[in-house]
Amino acid sequence: MSYDRKERSGDEALRWETTETRMILHHKIMDIIEKDEQAPDGLKGKYVAIQTRNWVIAIPVIDGRFVMVRQWRHGLNGITVEFPGGVQEDDETPENGAARELLEETGYRAGRVTVLGRCNPNPAIYGNTITFVLAEDLTATNVLHTDEDEFVEPVELPVQEAIERFGDGEFCNVFVGTGIALYMKHIGLGGK
Repeated sequence: MSYDRKERSGDEALRWETTETRMILHHKIMDIIEKDEQAPDGLKGKYVAIQTRNWVIAIPVIDGRFVMVRQWRHGLNGITVEFPGGVQEDDETPENGAARELLEETGYRAGRVTVLGRCNPNPAIYGNTITFVLAEDLTATNVLHTDEDEFVEPVELPVQEAIERFGDGEFCNVFVGTGIALYMKHIGLGGK
């Protein structure tokens, strides 16, 4: 299909209208819905979207090291190294959610938290956001408070090592790369 781009511009040339939605799957962590949508030029189609709660990711830094967690991931069927994070509860700010996840998964309490940025995991199918929060002034409690089915092993890695290992083996979660990029931007290595 083609059209004269001069006739269409701005958001209105891109925005689709949802005419109907249907629940395909409801699960405690997400809903999968099918949407009937219509493009600005009248084209109609069916699209699938995943609706889930917003997520928070803590980027904990102590003495030039990231505090991360090794854990089993069911989708990958393997172990990954990631920043601590999870679902943001309805009654908490992203900062409080990230601090809570950090404490639960690593046993570190954050003295200072700063939002680094918000992203979407994959706008083609996900409707939620992920807030990345820098956690500093860490104090070790040496006690984990994980969920019943959450088995994690906290690890500390020099920031440079985490950067170098990202994209290889256990360092395959794209949120690690996003967290690293936002951290580098925050400390002034993101370029101008």
